[in-house]
Amino acid sequence: MGMSSEKMKIILIGAGNLATRLALALQAKGLAPEWVYSRTEESSRRLSEQLPHSHYTTRLDSLPTDGDLYIFAVKDSVLPQLLSAMPANAGLWVHTAGSVDREVFRPYTNRYGVFYPMQTFSKERAVDFDDIPFFIEANSEADTARLHDLAARLSGKVYRADSEQRKYLHLAAVFACNFTNHLYALCDRILQEHNLPFEAMLPLIRETAAKVADMSPFDAQTGPAIRYDQNIIAKQEALLTDPTMREIYTLLSRSIHETHNPDKPKES
Repeated sequence: MGMSSEKMKIILIGAGNLATRLALALQAKGLAPEWVYSRTEESSRRLSEQLPHSHYTTRLDSLPTDGDLYIFAVKDSVLPQLLSAMPANAGLWVHTAGSVDREVFRPYTNRYGVFYPMQTFSKERAVDFDDIPFFIEANSEADTARLHDLAARLSGKVYRADSEQRKYLHLAAVFACNFTNHLYALCDRILQEHNLPFEAMLPLIRETAAKVADMSPFDAQTGPAIRYDQNIIAKQEALLTDPTMREIYTLLSRSIHETHNPDKPKES
């Protein structure tokens, strides 16, 4: 791949949430994937229809072998079987996963790397790629530079991170995004059960998220658990009839208190 990202021939393997948003972001920069592969014809066709001049297929052996960049934007569990069925080529193969080691490619190709945009994606919801951090690596300095160049076309935030660092990045993202969203879902359940609107929580959610852009999450923490206000905590635990929700409440309250009072034994 001696050419710059200006003329890169991109082949996209996958047509899910991340693949869709990434393909559209690439298209906006004049870098639309020329081929889209998905195991299901409906998914590959639907994405291809949004990319003028692109082709789609459900057969890996139909993909061209003269591509510059092969982007595997698929579920972690599917990646190994796809790699083993890929036609050999001299292109650069990358995946977009947070927790998959770069070396997953080693048995199948000589040039490989990672092109990981750290964000939560939905097919239906557009995202501003300029603000999405990209974490990249490759098994050669030349290809790392090429991926950096491509990521910089999409985003103002591009970082190099090896596979070990990326494991912890993905773990941290699960806490920041997936666990937080689940707490929103539990919040919604409580509100629905008592005929209260979830939209009433949105200003609180927005302000909580905005605060950590200006101060550390540690300093932004408020609520009864910091001082371990047993009166309030006991009353709120009693309101939770679901044992799992009560356990989550107790565990998080204890964690908050111990984080903010590391030298003080928790009152029993």
